[in-house]
Amino acid sequence: MGRGGATKNREDGPERKCIATGETQPKSGLVRFVMGPEGQVVPDVLGKLPGRGVYVAATRAALELAVKKKLFARGFKAQVKVSEDLVAEVERQVLRRVVDLLSLARKSGDAIGGYEKVKDWLLKEEAQVLIQALDGSGRGKSKLSTPHRGKYIDCLTADELGMAFGRQTVIHAALASGGLSKRVVDEAQRLQGLREMVGGKGRTEG
Repeated sequence: MGRGGATKNREDGPERKCIATGETQPKSGLVRFVMGPEGQVVPDVLGKLPGRGVYVAATRAALELAVKKKLFARGFKAQVKVSEDLVAEVERQVLRRVVDLLSLARKSGDAIGGYEKVKDWLLKEEAQVLIQALDGSGRGKSKLSTPHRGKYIDCLTADELGMAFGRQTVIHAALASGGLSKRVVDEAQRLQGLREMVGGKGRTEG
C-alpha cells in the first residue's frame, strides 16, 4: 500500500517530489507546505492553501532532515522562517485529520467502536479496516483479526480513538468499505510515518 515499493496505480493520484529524499511519490504519502506572508513555512495538511507548495515525505525522518538541512529555503528559493516545533505541528494536524475523518465516518454509519460491535462486523464481513489502539492490551487485540484483503491501523492511542467516537477511550474500531475508508487509511499512514521514530509501534498495513 502506498509507500515501501507498493505498485502505483491511477488511484494514487498526482505525484510530487520530496525535497528531503528526492523521491517522487503520490501526494497522499507527502505533506505539502506553503510560504506564509511573512516568510514562515506553513504546513498544508489538507493541500488547499494558496501559493506555491513544496512537499516532504510524511515521515519524521524526512521532515527532520528538511529542517536540519534548511531544505525549505532551497525548495521555495527564498529566505524562510521555520518554527522549532514544525514537525510536532505537522503530527498534530495529521492526527486531527484522522480523528475528524473517523468522526465523520462514525456519523455516517461507516465506522463503529467497541469490541462486540467490531467482532460482529468482522463475522458478517462488513468491516474493511480494523483499527486498534496502539496502547491497548496485546492479548485483547489478538482476539480480532484483520479482514481478508482488508487493512489494519494501530497508530492511534485509546484516548485519540475515543475522541473520534465521542468516548473517553476506544480500543477496537472498524471501518466499512467505501465511504471515507480510503481517506482514513491514507491519513493514518501519514500519521504512522510521523510517529515511527517516537514509539515505533504503530503501523498501517494492508
